[in-house]
Amino acid sequence: MIPWEFLGEADVPGGGTLRLTKRQDEFSIRTDGYELMNSRAHGSEEVLAREAVNRLGACDGRRILVGGLGMGYTLRAALDHAGKDAAVTVAELVPEVVDWNRDHYGHLAGHPLNDPRASVFVGDVADAIKEKGPWDAILLDVDNGPDGLTRSENDSLYSKAGILSAKRHLVPGGVLGVWSAHADPVFTKRLKGCGLAVEEVRVKARLKRGGKHTLWFAKNSK
Repeated sequence: MIPWEFLGEADVPGGGTLRLTKRQDEFSIRTDGYELMNSRAHGSEEVLAREAVNRLGACDGRRILVGGLGMGYTLRAALDHAGKDAAVTVAELVPEVVDWNRDHYGHLAGHPLNDPRASVFVGDVADAIKEKGPWDAILLDVDNGPDGLTRSENDSLYSKAGILSAKRHLVPGGVLGVWSAHADPVFTKRLKGCGLAVEEVRVKARLKRGGKHTLWFAKNSK
């Protein structure tokens, strides 16, 4: 069996460590022995961005926030579907993840950070929501979804207060898109309780096979 090659390690603010490894053309980011993301499983992230943008309808100059850079697939899909005059900001908490994209695996998603429509906010996505809005779409591809894994502080994103903050910083008709590794009926109910029009979708983790992930598309109807 071909061994994994260690490429880098990074501390997560608030606790936890990310570890980047490579095996041939496959990249993996793990935390505490759990695989957080793999370059061979990104179909659901691409669907998140594509379908959120599609739900915006026709509009110029879309302003989109992607929470979590990861391996760049969500950002790439957002750029591909947002339009030529869009501005897409990606918020990434761990600076090393930005470096890894530039130095190791940016080619996998077509080097999205090199797109002139893309900008990087190094910090908490909750701060980017409040400081850089309003947004046409907010895409949360953070941690493991509402069932957090690497950072307990991420729980606040999915709390009632976090959802209402996102809603306040969306334009009328704007869309909050959320990725999760698992279904979460409690979170679905919470989104609806915040006055958002909610669609829940189950999609394959990989483009052609694999388990299913859950996506929510919550529209701000105010």
